[in-house]
Amino acid sequence: MKTIILLIVSNLFMTIAWYGHLKQENVPLWKAILVSWVIAFFEYCLLVPANRLGFTEYQFNGFQLKMIQEVITLVVFSFFAVLYLKEPFHWKYLVSFALLLGAVYFAFKK
Repeated sequence: MKTIILLIVSNLFMTIAWYGHLKQENVPLWKAILVSWVIAFFEYCLLVPANRLGFTEYQFNGFQLKMIQEVITLVVFSFFAVLYLKEPFHWKYLVSFALLLGAVYFAFKK
């Protein structure tokens, strides 16, 4: 559970670092890059321990950790895109997510 919580918080930082500047068109690109790197530092401070814990303590393998991270990333980004970027959420995204959950199922299947 610690791994999942750390991955969620890490992805919040990542999403802000990667996409938060998109609505700040008046900010010079070099400043957006600098601010994104500062925010990404905190993302890595959470992501690295999340993966280490998941691998050593919870016995996830690398593929499973990546699948978990991708699902969390898509969920976090979906909220960000709708709430902050004001983008519409289409049915085709739900279909895409369902297919990704199928990939997660097979990644964890024994």
